[in-house]
Amino acid sequence: MKIYIDGKFYDRGEARISVFDHGLLYGDGIFEGIRIYNGKVFKLKEHIDRLYHSAKAILLDIPMQPAGMEQAVLETVSMNAKVDGYIRLIVTRGEGALGLDPAQCERPSVIIIAGDIQLYPQEYYEKGIAVVTAATRRMPSDSLDPRIKSLNYLNNIMAKVEAKQAGCLEAVMLNHEGYVSECTADNIFIVSRGTLLTPAPHYGALDGITRATVLDMAESCGIPVSETALTRYDLYTAAECFMTGTGAEIMPVTKIDGRLVGDGRPGPITKRLIDAFRNLVLQKNL
Repeated sequence: MKIYIDGKFYDRGEARISVFDHGLLYGDGIFEGIRIYNGKVFKLKEHIDRLYHSAKAILLDIPMQPAGMEQAVLETVSMNAKVDGYIRLIVTRGEGALGLDPAQCERPSVIIIAGDIQLYPQEYYEKGIAVVTAATRRMPSDSLDPRIKSLNYLNNIMAKVEAKQAGCLEAVMLNHEGYVSECTADNIFIVSRGTLLTPAPHYGALDGITRATVLDMAESCGIPVSETALTRYDLYTAAECFMTGTGAEIMPVTKIDGRLVGDGRPGPITKRLIDAFRNLVLQKNL
C-alpha cells in the first residue's frame, strides 16, 4: 500500500504524522470517505467540493487547489491499482505547539489512503438490519454545523457503542430537540404514504453525497421526496426505512427499537432504489 502524505508517497509501514499534529491532538481537521467502483472514483468532484467547503467553514487553508487535490486522489488510486475500494482523504491543521491555538500550526497536512472497504454481508441487504435509538445526542447545529465533515466523531462513536451493546450494527441519533438527525455514520430515510422522507441538514444530518444521490434517483424514478423534520414516531410508523452512506450504500432497516418496520422486510421503494444505485455505479462515467 502506498499512502500519500503532503505530496509524497510512503509505504504503509513508513507513513507517519507528527505526534504534535493538531488533527491527532485535538481532532482539528476534516475528511472525506470516497468509494471506488470499477476503477472509477464515485462522485469525486462532489466530495472535493464538500472538503473545501468544510475547510472554509473552519478557516483551514488547504495548501493545494481543488484540481490538484482531485489529481492527487486519482494518482493515489492508480499507485495502489485499486479497482474497487475506499479512499480516506484527510486534511489536518498540521503540526503545532501544545495548546488549542491553530495559529501555531504552520502548514496543514494532506493524507490520502486508498484501501479496501469492509462491506456489510449481502444477507443484510436482502433481510435488512435492526437499529436502536441512541441516548447520545447529535452535536447541536449551533455548536458545529453538521455539514462540516470534521475529525470530531466522539459523539458518533459513543452512539455506535450503544448500538453494539444493544446487539445492533447501527443507532439512530436525535438532536437536542428530539428530532431525528442521522445514524452514527449514515443518513436515514423513511417511506411514509408513498413519499420518501429524510431529515433536513439543519436537524443535524450530514449533507451526504450518497444521500444526495438517492434524492436525485428518487426524483428520476418519480418517487415524491421531502427533506423535513422526523421524530421517532415517524420512524416507528414508517412503511419502509433505510440508511445511506459511502460504506453502507443503501441498507434496509427492518426493525427500530424492537418495532418492525412495515412487514419486517425491505420494501418495494427501498429495493427499487438499491437497484437504481447499483446500476448507477456500474456506469463507466461516475
